[in-house]
Amino acid sequence: MFITFEGVEGCGKSTQSKRLAKRLGQHGFDCLWTREPGGTRIGREIRKIILNPTNKKMSAVTELALYFSDRAQHLKEVIQPALDKKHIVVCDRFTDSTIAYQGYGRGIPLQHIRTMDRLMTGSFRPKLTILLDLDAEEGLRRAWRRNRSSAKHQSEARFDKETLAFHQRVRTGYLQLARRRRERYLVVPAKGTKNSVQEAIWSQITKSCLLQLK
Repeated sequence: MFITFEGVEGCGKSTQSKRLAKRLGQHGFDCLWTREPGGTRIGREIRKIILNPTNKKMSAVTELALYFSDRAQHLKEVIQPALDKKHIVVCDRFTDSTIAYQGYGRGIPLQHIRTMDRLMTGSFRPKLTILLDLDAEEGLRRAWRRNRSSAKHQSEARFDKETLAFHQRVRTGYLQLARRRRERYLVVPAKGTKNSVQEAIWSQITKSCLLQLK
C-alpha cells in the first residue's frame, strides 16, 4: 500500500508520517518512510534547489519541472521497488502537493500539471492520502517558529516566505481535492497536540478497514 501525507506548511506532516510508519512497523508491517522532494540521492540535490530561499527568481514552470523530476526518480528508485516487495510506503508529499502548490497556489493550469503527471509518473496515485488540515495562518506561525530554532529549516524556507494569500489558496486546493477524491482521502484536523493528532489518524485508518492489523 502507498500512503501519502499532505497539508500546508507547519501542519505536522513529517512528524505524523514518521509516527505512522513506526506504528505500522510495530504492528508487524514491512514499512518504508520517505519524502518529497529528496527521497533519493538525485532528489536531495533537487531539494536544495527548490527549497533554497535565495532562489527568488525561480519561475513556476521551472519549479513544476523540478518537482516532477524528483518524483519520477523517487518512484522508479524507491517507491515502486518497495511496493513490489509488498511493503507499505508512507510518503511525506506526492503529486497532490504539486496540484495544490503549483496549481492552486502558483496558478499553473491544472491540465498542464496532469499532462506532466502522465509523462513523468504515469498518473500513479496513492491508495490512501491523509490530509492534515490546518488554517494557513496558524500553519505559517508554526513554520516560522520552527525555522527560528533550526538553521536546517531556515535553509529550506522558500515557501514559508510566500504570502498568506498563497498559502490560503494551497489549503483551498487541498480541500477541493479531498472532496473530489473521497475514496482515498482521510481529512484529519491538525490543530491538536502531536499525540492527539496521531491518535486521530490511527483511529481513522483502523475504522476505514484499509489495513488488517497484525
